[in-house]
Amino acid sequence: MPRSLAREQDILARRPPKRPPRLTSHRIGIHTSTAGGVHNAAERAFRLGCNTLQIFSSSPRQWAPYELSESQCAEMIRLRANYDLKPLVIHTNYLVNLASSNELFLQKSIEAFRGEVERALFLCAEYLVLHPGSFRGADREQGLLRTAAAIAAATKGLDLAEGGLTILIENTAGSEFSLGGNFEQVAEILDRLRGAVPIAACIDTCHTHVAGYDIVSEEGLYATLTHLDQTIGLNNVRVLHCNDAKAARGSKLDRHQQIGKGTIGIEPFRILLNDLRLAHAAFIAETPIDKPGDDRRNIEALKKLVS
Repeated sequence: MPRSLAREQDILARRPPKRPPRLTSHRIGIHTSTAGGVHNAAERAFRLGCNTLQIFSSSPRQWAPYELSESQCAEMIRLRANYDLKPLVIHTNYLVNLASSNELFLQKSIEAFRGEVERALFLCAEYLVLHPGSFRGADREQGLLRTAAAIAAATKGLDLAEGGLTILIENTAGSEFSLGGNFEQVAEILDRLRGAVPIAACIDTCHTHVAGYDIVSEEGLYATLTHLDQTIGLNNVRVLHCNDAKAARGSKLDRHQQIGKGTIGIEPFRILLNDLRLAHAAFIAETPIDKPGDDRRNIEALKKLVS
């Protein structure tokens, strides 16, 4: 979590809202800072006008996990119920690579991912988002097999279904050695794990765009949604990361931009938010904080698109 985001959201968390949040039947939120304790994210999300949220349950770029106290988890659950914040989405640590061909690193990743699952269960989160990993040193098929096997190993003995937790495989920007750059690869992981663990997908608009899919033109977006439905299934898309892009279509560069201010533009988000086939999904922004209030403005931008 960038320091500027944590500072801005911390200020908002201590300041009473100037007006009631704009209401929407859609679940719209943003990645929210857990500074000062994971439970504080719920308060920040509510004051930003969210009715869903995404967090890290630990540092996104360190192996050492946060210590989650029972009181923090209980307070998070209480605040979420009080503010009707659902679902709670947790994003896995960026260091985790379950496709690694280095056995020591793979084992470390499996252990870290198990910790992510355990913390998600403690927090009663509905979803845990995972990047499928990098297969550097092997081929793509081996990487896909390794990721599926590693998820199964990391969750062995944990009852995710009982805890109401589903793992979401996120599509990626399609950079070299990265898994998940097309919908078929995400679908293959889901197919291999279906029946073993609760599994579904998270689709990132920026990743989709820079991976080469046309989501800018209306015709292209509907064709992409048809392809997504034929491969992964729109019913299996539980979270959409709503991010505009700084880079061009097909560039493979994962650079997020404010809603409506990048190379995707505002209209594709309007179509996605009003497509009844995605009415079940949570729409969560991971947009940058370039100046104070950007997070609130991005949430409001998405809300205003809902017909």
